[in-house]
Amino acid sequence: MTIAEILLQDYDTEISNTRRTLERVPEGKNDWKCHDKSMPFGKLAMHCATLPMFGYYILEDDGMDMATSKRPHMPLEFTTRDNALKQLDETSAKCRAALAAASDERLSAPWKFSYGDQLISNNPRSLSFRQMCFDHLIHHTAQLGVYLRLNDIPVPSLYGPSADEQWSPK
Repeated sequence: MTIAEILLQDYDTEISNTRRTLERVPEGKNDWKCHDKSMPFGKLAMHCATLPMFGYYILEDDGMDMATSKRPHMPLEFTTRDNALKQLDETSAKCRAALAAASDERLSAPWKFSYGDQLISNNPRSLSFRQMCFDHLIHHTAQLGVYLRLNDIPVPSLYGPSADEQWSPK
């Protein structure tokens, strides 16, 4: 198995989990947040929907300096649940295609991530992808689950049963 084939197994699972969570995000609660320091519900949903584009940038670009990035920031304005799902479908398809096409050599090469002179990481691209795409997406999808719970919306079973759903492998 190639590195890309191994990563794609996890990728498909995490995108499915994120999609199932986004399907429950209510419309009309865009500005709701559980704490003053927390991201608003709608913005968090759109962050999850568009995070695969960061994975795409990791796969396609030789590195990224956030201080001078030429990549556009994805808009994080939640308009409708359908729009959030459309964004996830589009960004995840683009990222998946780039991942499927990535060679072991490319995924093993270092990917430098910085903010100006401050080095954030300079790890193999595969590790950068796992940490900054997978782990980041899992973290924020879990946050969405907390937002759902605090709004009395059933939480999907993702890695095992939730209080609202029995778990079955998808």
